[in-house]
Amino acid sequence: MTPTLLTLKPMKKYTEINDIKNIPQTITEAIALKKAPFEHKNLGKNKTLVMLFFNASLRTRLSTEKAAKNLGMDVICLQISNSWNLEFEDGTIMNLSTSEHIKEAAKVIAQYADIIAVRAFPTLKDKELDYAEVIMNSFSKYADVPVVNLESSTAHPLQALADAITINEYNSDAMPKDVLSWAPHPKALPQSVANSFVNMMQKLPVNLTITHPKGYELSTEITKDTQVNYNQEEALKNADFVYVKNWSSYADYGQILSQDSDWMLTEHKLNNAKFMHCLPVRRNVVVEDAVLDSDNSLVINQANNRTYAAQVVLKNILENL
Repeated sequence: MTPTLLTLKPMKKYTEINDIKNIPQTITEAIALKKAPFEHKNLGKNKTLVMLFFNASLRTRLSTEKAAKNLGMDVICLQISNSWNLEFEDGTIMNLSTSEHIKEAAKVIAQYADIIAVRAFPTLKDKELDYAEVIMNSFSKYADVPVVNLESSTAHPLQALADAITINEYNSDAMPKDVLSWAPHPKALPQSVANSFVNMMQKLPVNLTITHPKGYELSTEITKDTQVNYNQEEALKNADFVYVKNWSSYADYGQILSQDSDWMLTEHKLNNAKFMHCLPVRRNVVVEDAVLDSDNSLVINQANNRTYAAQVVLKNILENL
């Protein structure tokens, strides 16, 4: 029997989680699409998705391309190299390294696409510039077609939607305890995944706690009144889901303040909770093998749900074209 899909309010873009009008309903539809992924194969017929990657991608590129093709779309991927330096500032004299302005580039790409999807990482050097989301907002401003965020300087809304789908599938509690835990990493990483996970969980019936060493506080505009516990083992007690992710400092922007291996997630700390991570993950640095290889690890399921997070977003945008 074909699953009955709910009718959602039209989605005109997906650059932030707030673009979803009804998150529980969207999760329900994504799970239905997972059971019948080709049900709307004609919806994307003669429609093109152009994906622009200012940074390399594995799961995001493959899952989004698969989602688009499940809907019958054609897909064009463009890996942006240093040879195509875009200018984003208004009124600039372009006599240095930039050769094309976003005003022309976005409008031209929009002529080739029905939907544009963009992935662009932060500098981790200029907080004001990164949190202004210049690249994502410029494409949204100048492109005449809907824009989808494949991860930006401060957010990863498709990953957060896949996380919400995964929790919904494996949850057996009316109000599960979800813990977002920082973990050590040798490189400075963005706050984007953590930001979006917190934002998404705040909109769902969960009990959310964030745990990290002092100095790794996320923006208060993101965390709001979410509980923060600086004692990891205490925060993890009675957890149902533990999402582990590294991020660099927000206050001392982009800096690595600690690489304390005691914050690595172990089987002992996890106890009976389900383990989540967006991948890629560094084994025995972020999390030990015993956790990743256990039945409590949901990382492969999360990665699979990236397709259906993207598919439900693309489907609802296509229905609004």
